[in-house]
Amino acid sequence: MPIALATLAAAAFSLCAEAPRTTCVVDGDTFWLNGEKVRIADINAPETHQAGCPAERALGERAKARLVVLLNAGEFTLEVEGRATDRYGRALRVVRRGGRSLGGQLVSEGLAEPWKGKRSDWCAALAGGALRR
Repeated sequence: MPIALATLAAAAFSLCAEAPRTTCVVDGDTFWLNGEKVRIADINAPETHQAGCPAERALGERAKARLVVLLNAGEFTLEVEGRATDRYGRALRVVRRGGRSLGGQLVSEGLAEPWKGKRSDWCAALAGGALRR
């Protein structure tokens, strides 16, 4: 059943290994829940698998680990704001707990940026000191 706007019971998230992926975190803005891939719609996190530089990969690993902690902290909602899926078929959802965006929390911690409609050049931003490390 496709993921819809729903309150979810606390799930046990871990880092994703190779397939099959059921409930795990891929990176700082992508996770699997009950076999469905979810892209957090309101943020962009650094890449871990196709990072442009070591600094991006390091920040992406921190974002990924933090997302595991945030998702495991209790019930949350998945809300559609705008499109329901992206061009890759992932469910686009804003993840909230107690009305607060978990993506926004990653942004406030310097582990992601607000979604601007396209990927950013993390390497340039990190080298220029635009983001906290």
